[in-house]
Amino acid sequence: MTPRSLTIGLLAGALTLTACGAPTPSAAPDTLVIAGYGGSYEEAFKQSVIPGFEKTCSCKVTYIAGSSTDTVAKLKAQQAAPQIDVALIDDGVQNQAVQAGLLAKLDPKAVTNLANVIDIARLPDDVGVGFSLNATGIAYNTDYYAKNGLPAPKTLADLENAKLKGKLVMPSITQTYGLGALLIAAKVGGGSEQRIDPGFAGVKKVAANAVTFDTTADVSNYFLQGQAVASVWGNSRVQMLAKKGFPIEFVYPEEGALPLVATVNVVNKAPHADVAQKFVNTLLEPAAQKAMAESNFNGPTVKGVTLDPALAKLVVGQDRAGDLRKLDWAVINKNRSAWTDRWNKEIETS
Repeated sequence: MTPRSLTIGLLAGALTLTACGAPTPSAAPDTLVIAGYGGSYEEAFKQSVIPGFEKTCSCKVTYIAGSSTDTVAKLKAQQAAPQIDVALIDDGVQNQAVQAGLLAKLDPKAVTNLANVIDIARLPDDVGVGFSLNATGIAYNTDYYAKNGLPAPKTLADLENAKLKGKLVMPSITQTYGLGALLIAAKVGGGSEQRIDPGFAGVKKVAANAVTFDTTADVSNYFLQGQAVASVWGNSRVQMLAKKGFPIEFVYPEEGALPLVATVNVVNKAPHADVAQKFVNTLLEPAAQKAMAESNFNGPTVKGVTLDPALAKLVVGQDRAGDLRKLDWAVINKNRSAWTDRWNKEIETS
């Protein structure tokens, strides 16, 4: 009997007991495909999680990396004959995938840990579930700010400072952080997702300092190479860079940080749906939740997960969940295509 061959994308090392067990060829598929995040996420998972999973399971692990929008595009292209079993995508893009019929409902008998998930991570009709909690806010190079007499940013408008000209990397609206910048700017100007004009006015002022518009969601290299000293970015990504000794901090802006919930989803008509459901449950195990926080600074979405106090200060904890702005994704996704067109005309080409 040969070891089963699996293709698994994310967080495998923390999941050995639930995901693996004894090899039973009659029950396990030859391949389980999971599409997940790239950049610092991928790096952390490959270093901290996947090797242990491979050793325990005697299996091969392959990580298929891509942004949330890239993953959903793959799901759409494969809709008639899915090749991906599990998709890990941001909550806003996940809502689009649900509307397109790309995702399946979770089975509470298989995903028993659903009962322990906090409210902000429970999704309508349990089509997918949030497995980590993050936030979109402001990232800045503390050394550059100190050397140039700049006070730490407190609001998005602080990124309009003339000393940041050509030193700001702006996320494109095609990825979650860019949309976050637009929504934060809208609130600053007295608007919201229902009244977006102030958002475009605010982003346009900030974007005047932009050296580029990033589409990857990982701006680490821009900071490391000195091309950027500030950005609108996610807390966990900032902490990953800080862990390497880079002088960077994350700011929860005064106008309110935005929740960023990473969701795990079983693909509709997935080739190995039963195993996919079990994998979802595994990601919600306390041990896996703790491993995600330790390896990648993702806040747990399951109740009762205890973290080291020093680590707890760095992740987006459940105590902050109530302070994060709740977004109307139905309104956002209804208008997102039009906003993207407008952004391309007014922001990135101006």
